[in-house]
Amino acid sequence: MRFTGLTPTLYTRDIHGSVEFYVTALGFEREGPDGPGVAMVRRDDVEIMFAWPNAHMPFESPVLTGALYIHCDDVDAAWERIKDTARVCYPIEDFDYGMREFAVFDNNGYLLQFGQEIDAAS
Repeated sequence: MRFTGLTPTLYTRDIHGSVEFYVTALGFEREGPDGPGVAMVRRDDVEIMFAWPNAHMPFESPVLTGALYIHCDDVDAAWERIKDTARVCYPIEDFDYGMREFAVFDNNGYLLQFGQEIDAAS
C-alpha cells in the first residue's frame, strides 16, 4: 500500500479572500472547478483546499494546533517574495536541526512555515 498525496483542508468563512491571498502573496494558482463552499490552489507539488466549516463541527474562527510546513528549493527567494505580503511570525534564519526557514500567517491566521535543508541552501 502506498499513500499518494496529502491535501490539507483549511476551514474559512472567506474562501475568496483565502484564494486571493495564496495566489497574490504566495504565487499559487487556482486549481480546478469550484463547488459550493470549496476551492483549491496549487503551486508545484503543494495543494491546499479551502472549505466552509463543516456543519457538524463547531467553528468560531480558524484553528490549527500546528503549522503547514512547505519545503522549497530556494527558501531565500521565497522569503524575499513573501516577507512584505504577509504577517511575519519569525524571519528567515538557520536552525540547529539543519533547516533554514521562516514563518508567516495567512489571511485567516493559519501558520505557514517555509524551509530548506541548510546543506541544500548553501
